[in-house]
Amino acid sequence: MQMQKLVLPPRLFPKIGYYKAIVESGCDWAISLGERFDKRQKEAHRYTIADTQGLLDLTVPITKTSQRTLWSEVGVSTHGQWWDVHRVTLESAYGRTPFFEFYIDRFLPLLQSPENEGACKTLGQMLTLSNQIIAPILGIRPPVTDDNGPEEMSQVLSPSVLETYQKDLKPYYQVRQLKFGFIPDLSILDLIFNLGPESVLYLRDRL
Repeated sequence: MQMQKLVLPPRLFPKIGYYKAIVESGCDWAISLGERFDKRQKEAHRYTIADTQGLLDLTVPITKTSQRTLWSEVGVSTHGQWWDVHRVTLESAYGRTPFFEFYIDRFLPLLQSPENEGACKTLGQMLTLSNQIIAPILGIRPPVTDDNGPEEMSQVLSPSVLETYQKDLKPYYQVRQLKFGFIPDLSILDLIFNLGPESVLYLRDRL
């Protein structure tokens, strides 16, 4: 029976291999937000970029959460005014990339206090909105709703399987490559800000 949907773990601005898996599947995809919260999955609310000093993790703090809470219900915290930190850090890290100014405004609705009207109150909302923004940039369909966990005719990709897609990626242009060399394992934002519209070609092995 042919697979109809790929189900991926919750990830905020995930690594490029996450989207490579989606492209290669050629089918609908969903974020597994109907599963119970697992504090070990830090990448669900943390992503890695390259700034002027090298690797840097950026975290969206979450509210106190029990093990019975579903990923879709995890609250976004106001701790540390993280939205200001992320905006300033992204501008410092990618302000000189070819496509930062072209794309950054699309991501600003995500980088605001959850207390603001219209802002994401839960991690589930944030992950869904971020992928609705990223998907058209990468030339893929946005995720379908998956609040009830894996379904029949779906393939669930584990973090370890996603890593195999990440390892198979080839280097691409990065603005600080002369200083650091090519840095793998970065957030999809790194690819978008450095390659822009060519991100589609890169994921489809046409560069």
